[in-house]
Amino acid sequence: MTAAASLAAGDLAYRSDIAAGTSGANPPGKLWLPVWSGEVINAYDEYNQFESMVQSRTISSGTTVEIPVTGTVDLNPAWNAGEELIGGMSSTATTFQIKLDKRPMAAHFELDNVDLMLTQWEYRAELARQAALTLANTRDKQLYSYLVRAAATSQLAQDPRTFDTSLDSALYGETDASAKKINIVGTSNASATDRATGALSMLAYVEEYLVFLQENNIPFDQLYLAVSPRVFMDIRSLGVARVSGDFTDGGNQPYFGGVAQEGGLGAPYTQGMSKLTDTLEYMGCTIIKTNHGSDQLRDKSGTAFDPGGGTEKDGLGEAKYNLDFTCGLTDVTTPGSNTIEGVRGVMFTPEAVGAIRLQGLKVDTVDDVRRNTTFTVASMMSGTGVLRPECAAVIVTNREDDPNNDGNKTTSSTGFGSTGVGQGNITGNTLTRAFLRNLLHLDADGYVDA
Repeated sequence: MTAAASLAAGDLAYRSDIAAGTSGANPPGKLWLPVWSGEVINAYDEYNQFESMVQSRTISSGTTVEIPVTGTVDLNPAWNAGEELIGGMSSTATTFQIKLDKRPMAAHFELDNVDLMLTQWEYRAELARQAALTLANTRDKQLYSYLVRAAATSQLAQDPRTFDTSLDSALYGETDASAKKINIVGTSNASATDRATGALSMLAYVEEYLVFLQENNIPFDQLYLAVSPRVFMDIRSLGVARVSGDFTDGGNQPYFGGVAQEGGLGAPYTQGMSKLTDTLEYMGCTIIKTNHGSDQLRDKSGTAFDPGGGTEKDGLGEAKYNLDFTCGLTDVTTPGSNTIEGVRGVMFTPEAVGAIRLQGLKVDTVDDVRRNTTFTVASMMSGTGVLRPECAAVIVTNREDDPNNDGNKTTSSTGFGSTGVGQGNITGNTLTRAFLRNLLHLDADGYVDA
């Protein structure tokens, strides 16, 4: 073994031997595409968050995955003599499909110095990180969008099962203007009391959804609640003293601290939990934080992909991903009383959504002699579909006509979900999945409730 040294021009075999850079043994110069491809794939797997939390599959060919839906089994509790059994009224198995998106998404760049990619690991690693991060972030947003979509989807038409309670009961929102503080949790400049109330309301909805899953005999191994980092920290800080008056009863134990006497729900406060991969556990539900959720996406409805028009980054891909996460409401930005409206969190099990990819992540490069540069593209063909809508539920705000959040209602609109425009409320309007689809603009963005 010899000591490492800088590569000389003559050491780069690809300069005089094209085959050395494309196939065969690994000569000194065969570094760029094979190694860089692996770095992109590794970084993508590191940065992607939601793909491992849903049903994911890589297909080798084709455009569609067929998901079987079995028939039903009938029961005759008292089988009389001479009575013919017919083997189930809906015994014919059917399927529904998850299709690839029509076009791939791609991260791309060009270089005017190939030697940097060949010889400088730090330079190559940073470009690999950026390419993978761009793809992983977009894919995360698409999967989050489909988790919300699943929570607004009615029972699949092909599904022979029936539920003891309607899927509409797995929707969680305010019942009046301010009691739950769902639109205040995770906001800046809000009081600690209001944020704590909102955080506790989030946990109460976790309990309600757990009951829904059990009452409907929906088995699951893992349940997640995805919220923004600010909401996550409000939940984690429950029980933390903010003013001296918090100690008047002898002191409060942190709700999600590492104190064994309190159940040890979280981690000691010596642990920052500053990574996006850090989680909390509450009654079997894993609370995760994401920067790719509704608090960041807001209204994407109607955003169309426009090649060359400069709006490619505005949307999440095909129209089916671009929802109105504000539910038609308007955030309040008044200092001291700001709110975040619409979808505030989504609960789901891995069975809610299916994700497919065609032959994984692909990296290509080409020398452009006219521009004296090397152009590189990392691309992937992916698709998403709802598998089991009962395995997803959203937490949404219900804000009355109170733009300033001060108790003084306006008369500019007639309600959340009515024909009026502006701030509104669910009171007097039944919150159903069909109703939520309208608020999210699913139908306008090409959604079809199968």
